Amino acid sequence: MPSDIQTQIASMPKAELHMHLEGSIEPDLMFHLAARNGMTLPYASEEALSAAYDFADLKAFLDVYYAGLNVLRTSEDFYDMTLAYLARSHRDKVVHAEMFISPQAHTRRGIALAAMFEGIIAAMDKAQSEFGMSTQLIAGLQRQWPEDEAFAMIDAVVASKARVSGLGLGGPEMPHPPRKFERAFAYARSLGWRTVAHAGEEGPASYVADAVDFLKVDRVDHGVRCDEDPALVARLAHLQVPLTVCPISNVKLKVFPDLASHNLKRLLDAGVCVTVNSDDPSYFGGYMNANYAGCADALGLSRADIRQLARNGFSASFLDDADKSRHLAALDVHFDG
Repeated sequence: MPSDIQTQIASMPKAELHMHLEGSIEPDLMFHLAARNGMTLPYASEEALSAAYDFADLKAFLDVYYAGLNVLRTSEDFYDMTLAYLARSHRDKVVHAEMFISPQAHTRRGIALAAMFEGIIAAMDKAQSEFGMSTQLIAGLQRQWPEDEAFAMIDAVVASKARVSGLGLGGPEMPHPPRKFERAFAYARSLGWRTVAHAGEEGPASYVADAVDFLKVDRVDHGVRCDEDPALVARLAHLQVPLTVCPISNVKLKVFPDLASHNLKRLLDAGVCVTVNSDDPSYFGGYMNANYAGCADALGLSRADIRQLARNGFSASFLDDADKSRHLAALDVHFDG
């Protein structure tokens, strides 16, 4: 990879739009939180935990992921997790982050929403004051559970007065099509929330189309299997529906055999609004710069490609128009001098 592109990637401002806070807990922090809460992890060491991060598929990952989030018990735990991610992403020149949290995964364990949001929002405020980072929070539904629980979660978040900007949809994609949550997403929109949904990671291209047509999402998370349907790719490009692509995650979960096989460049060339993100960086071993650099190297991305991907990140964000324009202007200055 040309050194000029490496330099641009490392130093350019970025927006990250697809990152699960629970998926950012590094092994050392997981052991620290477990010890603080008097828990014993089913791993002898940080090295043994890291060795478990070899996943056959999405389900295998989720099994480890859900077990790992049990270390989150107190407001302080959620604060430490969130600030650790924001500090780490700040080193990758992320200036705006839109982060997922999965309330159901915690309330089902008896964790109070107030404690969870208190810690997260305090860390968001700390990142704003210390790093100058702006942040937004997306409450992610778990699609393996009934839609009635989705309504209950939305109402609970509203009642908590948490600083939540939107609704997402995660969890095991199969066999849970987006249409299952059509009413819940309409309800969230009626509250003024923005909406996003995981679709087309392990699910088929039709799930991507359903997320657009029935959930009426602002963005599709992952979405890479859209290219099973060329007409859908053309439609996504025409409508400029953003895809929050997570390249290293896709390789780790066997969506693609390697980065050289990834369709990010092909979708970008087709005019789709593709963005680059880290997904669950501690589990997949790649924060933002690693995802950009890996794709640049494996797919032969040009300087113009890198610039467009970064622009897409800001354009697809939930920032207001003035802040988007400010960040895009800073990005232009970075590239043009």
